[in-house]
Amino acid sequence: MNVFVTGGAGYIGSICTEELINAGHQVTVYDDLSEGHRSAVDQRARFILGKPEEPGDILNAVRSAQPQAILHFAANALVPESMSNPGKYFHNNVANGLKLIEAAVASGVKKFVFSSTCATYGPPDRLPMTEDLPQKPINPYGESKLMFERMLCWYRDLKGLPFVAFRYFNAAGATKRFGEDHRTETHLIPNVLKVALGQKTQCEIFGTDYPTPDGTCIRDYIHIVDLATAHILALEPGANGFFNLGNGDGYSVRQVIQTCEKISGKKIAAVEKPRRPGDPPKLVASAEKAIHELGWKPKFPKLDDIVSSAWEWHKAHPHGYGD
Repeated sequence: MNVFVTGGAGYIGSICTEELINAGHQVTVYDDLSEGHRSAVDQRARFILGKPEEPGDILNAVRSAQPQAILHFAANALVPESMSNPGKYFHNNVANGLKLIEAAVASGVKKFVFSSTCATYGPPDRLPMTEDLPQKPINPYGESKLMFERMLCWYRDLKGLPFVAFRYFNAAGATKRFGEDHRTETHLIPNVLKVALGQKTQCEIFGTDYPTPDGTCIRDYIHIVDLATAHILALEPGANGFFNLGNGDGYSVRQVIQTCEKISGKKIAAVEKPRRPGDPPKLVASAEKAIHELGWKPKFPKLDDIVSSAWEWHKAHPHGYGD
């Protein structure tokens, strides 16, 4: 298919672009490079430097690409920043997103695939988390993603735009060519590996008194390549609706640090700090719906494999993309 990828210069978008092309799809990447990296865009893709604030820029980009499908990864995604600057999140994730939906309808796009988040649920009523849980986000980031999900439902019902929305848990890992290089890095695995690389003296554990086996938060990690595979399956005819993407297994912060020590062969110092407000003790996905309805099967569910791929990329790119 001819696929238009927003945010294709970012961490998840760059690897999904690579995997789409490897699977035989033709890709146009649209990215404003505010968070992404030009060198993270697969050279086999066409690149459009996005200027979403300019009237008609998104529409013109979509029209020039004439895609059959849009994969929408572009978003601001830092929870603490969304609490201090909610307007930035509603403007970019909702208002600019609306321009993209309108462009999709105007251009006759046949499938819209959205990068959503488990943050739309808020603290879960039960575990593992299924798609039918109440959605009660506790920050503007999660709220902005939920608003976009609701817009997609209306545009499906009123304008006939089919969509798939994936609610991610913790994407991690890398391919040989592309990996995780955020300008502001909040994710646990890359921050722990920075200590192994000698770029930080210690990593941080926020909260050691949670009701979990070792007192630290438990999260569900999914390999970035498995995530990309799900997006490719979403392009198939008949795929529609909401899907969680996770492994159904959780790992604590201490387990992640221990795994990074084992894989890197380096001692990793950690400092214990108080809990962060709003951090639930445990977030684990049920991905049974994606497995049964999309035929999705994670190839790299083990934390060792996820960390190993990340470590290899960070060793080869100790300063990320260098831009």
